[in-house]
Amino acid sequence: MTFTMKSIFILLLLLLSCNTGDLNVIAEIDNEVDESSALEIVQGSNLLWTIEDAGNKNYLYGLNNKGKVKKKIKITNSKNIDWEDLTSDNSANIYIGDFGNNAKKREKFTIYKVNIDTLTTNKTTAKKIHFTTPKDVKSEDYESFFLLNNNFYIFSKNHKTSLLLKVPNKIGSHKAELITKFKLDGKSTKVTAAAISPNKKTIVLLNHDKLWKITNFLSENFFEGDIEKHDFNHSSQKEGICFKDEHTVYISDERNKANVSYIYSYQFKD
Repeated sequence: MTFTMKSIFILLLLLLSCNTGDLNVIAEIDNEVDESSALEIVQGSNLLWTIEDAGNKNYLYGLNNKGKVKKKIKITNSKNIDWEDLTSDNSANIYIGDFGNNAKKREKFTIYKVNIDTLTTNKTTAKKIHFTTPKDVKSEDYESFFLLNNNFYIFSKNHKTSLLLKVPNKIGSHKAELITKFKLDGKSTKVTAAAISPNKKTIVLLNHDKLWKITNFLSENFFEGDIEKHDFNHSSQKEGICFKDEHTVYISDERNKANVSYIYSYQFKD
């Protein structure tokens, strides 16, 4: 058998990708999803929902436990400027955060509300929640959010000091409220996704090689609570996170050099 340099390189990449540290590989994501930028579980659905980010199609994708696309819903009244995260409410509506801003020039951001009743269709019209940032806050790149007490909490993606904004879950246009500025310890702390547990007592913020677990918070300044760093011992372009249950999260990443992306699970050891 003859091996070319290209085949040896691909083989090495595949072998390296098998070493996922403390993460458990659940499935390889369907090639139809080019850049998975979020994950969400919705009540009443047995699928894992994802989206693609900037410049890709304006679809919600429903994945089964093998990572295959089983449902695809076109959001007809939208354009994927830079879709970055998903969250959902107790009525099983799902929300798409179109607030990515790599060039830091956007002045207006949109959250699309997709009604649960449309998750069985192939296309739908979403309701829109628009927001702008406070007057004294510069335009930043936002890639993560979750819903709590009928407000969206939105995190900026920064090397050093980041922002936490609050936007009401109401159709229409709003001025976001700055809750706090925060800085996570160490390097490579850009927040790429966020989620809150079903019991609303645990928050997770995702980085490429770790997550931050926040508990015992008493106010919407979550960073006054207890913060734990959980290293994965594995680095990739991780962009999606959601809770499977109170002690386990699902995580997704974008395609690596071997052109594969995965859904992982991570279980808290405490």
